[in-house]
Amino acid sequence: MKLSIAATVAVLAGLVAANMLGVASAEAPTTASPTRIVSVQGVASVPIAQGASAAVANAIYREAMAAAVADGQSKAEFLAGRAGATLGSVQSIAEGGGYIQCTGGEEGGYVEYGGQQPDFGSATTSSQPGVVKGAAAPVVHKPAVKHRKPSKPPIAKPATATSCTLRTQVLLVYTLN
Repeated sequence: MKLSIAATVAVLAGLVAANMLGVASAEAPTTASPTRIVSVQGVASVPIAQGASAAVANAIYREAMAAAVADGQSKAEFLAGRAGATLGSVQSIAEGGGYIQCTGGEEGGYVEYGGQQPDFGSATTSSQPGVVKGAAAPVVHKPAVKHRKPSKPPIAKPATATSCTLRTQVLLVYTLN
C-alpha cells in the first residue's frame, strides 16, 4: 500500500514538473523574425460598350481584375527589389470593387452609362458626376439660358462618340524573401 502511494505521488510530481516545463517553454521568447510582407493595390481600366449586357459587363470586369492583379504584382516586385528582397507567395487578395465612367455626347461631358452593371462585389456609390458604382449616375442639370434673337444661324456641333471605361482595383499582400 505504501509502495502504491509512493508511486502515485512520484507520477503526480512528474506530471506537475512536466506541465511546468511545458508552460515555461511556451512562455519563452521566440527568436524567429516576423514575416516580412508587401501590400499593394493593383488598378486597371478597360473599355466597355455603352449598352453592355450583364454577361459582357461581368466578363469585362473579370478582365479588368486580371489586369489589376498583374499591375499589383508588378508594383510588388518593384518594391521588393528596392528593399533588397525578392517577392514571395501571395498571402491574400481582396476585391476592391469598381465603377464605370462614360464621356462624350454632344458636349463631350459625362454621360450616363446605359448598360447592365457587373458584379462589383464591394462597390460603393460615388459622388462624382457621370461615375457609376452599382447605381445610376447622378443627373446634372444645366442652368437655363435666356433666348435671344440670333444674329447668325447656329452652327451645329459635331456629335462626339460616347466612350465608357470600367475601372477596378485589387489589394494584394505578398511575403518577402
